[in-house]
Amino acid sequence: MMNHPPKSSRKLAFALLASIATIGMAAGGAAAQEESRAATATQPPVNDGLPMPGFEIDPATTAIVITDPQNDFLSPNGVTWGVVGESITKNRTVENLGALFKVADQTGMPVFVSPHYYFKHDHRWQFEGTLETLMHSIGMFDRPHALTLEAFEGSGADWLDQYKPYINNGRTVVTSPHKVYGPDSNDLALQLRKAGISKVILGGMSSNLCTESHMRSLIEAGFEVMVVTDATAGAITEHYNGYDASLVNFRMIASAVDNTDNTVKAIRAAYRSK
Repeated sequence: MMNHPPKSSRKLAFALLASIATIGMAAGGAAAQEESRAATATQPPVNDGLPMPGFEIDPATTAIVITDPQNDFLSPNGVTWGVVGESITKNRTVENLGALFKVADQTGMPVFVSPHYYFKHDHRWQFEGTLETLMHSIGMFDRPHALTLEAFEGSGADWLDQYKPYINNGRTVVTSPHKVYGPDSNDLALQLRKAGISKVILGGMSSNLCTESHMRSLIEAGFEVMVVTDATAGAITEHYNGYDASLVNFRMIASAVDNTDNTVKAIRAAYRSK
């Protein structure tokens, strides 16, 4: 017969797990009081002069949202790899997004994917912004129309192969496509609300475009959002660094920012203490 620890011990253990499940709070210990560090792709901020509201993972109300986990961004064969590949490789974005999909699959945390597709009629738009023009000119995320999967398999609009078992598992919610950058043009917020979700762990592509736009729109819609800073990446050109631009805004706007390893640990802790 097993000897179970007293209730007080079990309560203490659950309390410790719950504390681990809070992301983005001030780092513990004397070391945190001594050092000062801005947020980076791989490290959360420490004593950077900004408030740290934190983000507590509640399994009943928290979901992962991934933007654009598609070949045209994440595959070396994708049409944007020449400008995003450096950032993706440095941040280990492909692997880190895979880790988020995996922990969600193992724990049962809900996942919502907000994809980006352009159909033939979208190419008839009468005006476009800078990168809309670029995306249309290079055929990014192109599909014939909404009611067919003709030529979808393996295309730039398709999911990265290693994510397909997670996205196609019958539990992941794939929303209607967003059309420019944010979820204002799709049903993501509705799907989250209908599932009882009020807290979002956000990752995906591209950091200063769709990912940042999703963060902003979801916060404006009343969701609590944290961003996984190494589960995203941005374009780097001769004159501009999209990832660096987004990192400042993630830190200043989201409730918390943290890396994939810490986020995965916090998710596991939250589900163990459920």
